[in-house]
Amino acid sequence: MSLKIAVLIKQVPDTRNVGKDAMKEDGTINRAALPAIFNPEDLNALEMALHIKDIIPDSQVIVLTMGPARATEILKEALYRGADRGILISDKYFAGSDTLATSYALSLAVKKLGKIDLVFAGRQAIDGDTAQVGPQIAEKLNMPQITYAEKVVEISIQHIVIQRRIERGTETVKVSLPCLITVHSSAPLCRFKNAKRVLKFKKITTAEEHTSNNNSSIEVWNAAFLEANMDYLGLSGSPTKVKKIENVVFSKKENVSIAPTQPEVDLLFKELIDSHIL
Repeated sequence: MSLKIAVLIKQVPDTRNVGKDAMKEDGTINRAALPAIFNPEDLNALEMALHIKDIIPDSQVIVLTMGPARATEILKEALYRGADRGILISDKYFAGSDTLATSYALSLAVKKLGKIDLVFAGRQAIDGDTAQVGPQIAEKLNMPQITYAEKVVEISIQHIVIQRRIERGTETVKVSLPCLITVHSSAPLCRFKNAKRVLKFKKITTAEEHTSNNNSSIEVWNAAFLEANMDYLGLSGSPTKVKKIENVVFSKKENVSIAPTQPEVDLLFKELIDSHIL
């Protein structure tokens, strides 16, 4: 008994350090101007996949990311933590992709893997915060989906039971496989890198061939290999355009002191309501 699991991960700019050069003239993020990190909720998704592999040891965990060559850094990190195979989806035609174009390319990549039982992804990426890519991929793959997952309650080769985070608590959902799951930050943190795996994969190379290579290298899949329609890729396939990026810093302008009396408290609540804070 085994499962074939795909985990979609992303290398993102560290949005805690957004500066004046963070955006290009065409409205895309200037990734070279910001430090690159492993998207936090994708690490939660990776841990959930690896947890299932712990339960069903013969299962295979395949990590995929779409991005430039430097995105292989997070593929290596995923291999260090327990993933079995890494695939970089990279091509100049993917540049400037919004969520629609990104989900199209990633859905083609998942299809190339053949029969997949589970697809995991972080709920959202910190460079966009849209939470759209996962659900869009599920739609394109015609898979049921569970969003905001935070705990695997039960797993078999036929179904999965997930506890998911909702606004006022949690709910438990049972879904037949295959399915796609997006993982919330309230899920367990990802395990640390394994020293033996770091030694095993530290000299891993990037292969241009589009074939499985027994972990000797990270595979690179381009648009031609995915047999993608070029009209659906990059800026031409992206109806969403970013107009402006701002780094908003909240600051306290003034202090207001109120007396501990009912009229003063009533006045405070009126001001909060008029300001749409309450």
